[in-house]
Amino acid sequence: MNQNQNDIQREINTLKARNKRVELDKAWETSWTRRFIIAIMTYALIVIFMLVTKLEKPFISAIIPTVAYLISASALPFFKKWWIKKQ
Repeated sequence: MNQNQNDIQREINTLKARNKRVELDKAWETSWTRRFIIAIMTYALIVIFMLVTKLEKPFISAIIPTVAYLISASALPFFKKWWIKKQ
C-alpha cells in the first residue's frame, strides 16, 4: 500500500512538472518578448539581404516587413478566438 501511494505521488509530481512546462511554453508562445525577438531577427535578416543585394535604403526599407509581422502577430489572438467560435 505504501509503495502504491509513493507511485501515485510520483505520478502527481510528474504531471505537475509537465503542466508547468506546458504553461510556460504557452506563455512564451504568446509573449511580447518572443514577438520582439522574432521582429528583431526579421529586421536583421532583411537588412542583411538588402545590403547583399545592394537595394536602396535597407535600414529603412526593412522596417516595413518587421512592422507587418508585429501587426499580424498582434491580430492572431483575435482571429484564433473567432476561429474557435466557428468550430
